[in-house]
Amino acid sequence: MTIPDLMRAVTVPDPGEADALVVGEHPVPEPAEGEVLVRVVAAGVNRADVLQRQGFYNPPPGATDVLGLEAAGTIVAVGAGVDAARVGQDVVALLAGGGYAEHVAVPAGQVVARPSALDDAAAGGLVETAATVWSNVFMHAGLRPGETLLVHGGGSGIGTTAIQMAVAHGARVVVTVGSPEKAQFCRDLGAAATINYREQDFVEALTAQDLRPDVILDNMGAKYLDQNVRALATGGRLVVIGMQGGVKAELNLGVLLTKRASVAATSLRARPSEEKSAIMADLVEHAWPWVESGALRPVVHQTFALDEVADAHRVMEASSHIGKLVLLP
Repeated sequence: MTIPDLMRAVTVPDPGEADALVVGEHPVPEPAEGEVLVRVVAAGVNRADVLQRQGFYNPPPGATDVLGLEAAGTIVAVGAGVDAARVGQDVVALLAGGGYAEHVAVPAGQVVARPSALDDAAAGGLVETAATVWSNVFMHAGLRPGETLLVHGGGSGIGTTAIQMAVAHGARVVVTVGSPEKAQFCRDLGAAATINYREQDFVEALTAQDLRPDVILDNMGAKYLDQNVRALATGGRLVVIGMQGGVKAELNLGVLLTKRASVAATSLRARPSEEKSAIMADLVEHAWPWVESGALRPVVHQTFALDEVADAHRVMEASSHIGKLVLLP
């Protein structure tokens, strides 16, 4: 298998608006010890990529400055210490960066066999959201069958994934959304209730329906902190994974103590490779059967060529999409 010396990839020399994204030629990375080189066929676009483009979310030390936190493709080379038999394997990969490219080098433990049920676009948009939901809702918060999960932004890639995974697990799902279209889509995926945050206070809406979430997956941060804590059931667990609504807020510890509840904030990208590898292994064991059975399918809203990456970011920023946006290099 011939590997070229150069590849096309997307970087941001000067942070800014979508036009700051530059598609250019870069050296194909060499897989280091314990790494594999993947020829990329699809790469998911995530809100974290937009933040990086804007200059608010730099890659971890040592990571590539090429954007992209997930990819699907084929292993074309391996570094020292990796079984050469893996060359030719179709895979999906969880990345610290590098997905917006024709090739990416990634630790072997963060690369797993691609579910056979998925086409290129769906495979490219699978891993970042599935790993985020699994590590936070299931591994950290310990969602149990019969419990209620509240997901903010139900129409997003994270939201559509969380609905399907929680329903497959036997939990009840409530989501907040910004439009009737997104509400109906989420109900079609299995959400038991939807709340339009543009029209209702979600705590009041939950109370009116006698719903008390056992777990809340929140991407808003400071803006929703007080409401989230008030909404929680006794023994509830709030997991904050985003800061779209700010970084600072007051926390009423009295309410938290009364409910015997907990608040956690996590980030997936900066975790050590060993932790990411453990999450990927857990996904393969517990969530891949849902993918193969059809219970879990990435919702792909639109695909873009690599040269159209700026358009993909504009769609992401407009929040008009449902599910995932995917690049096809």
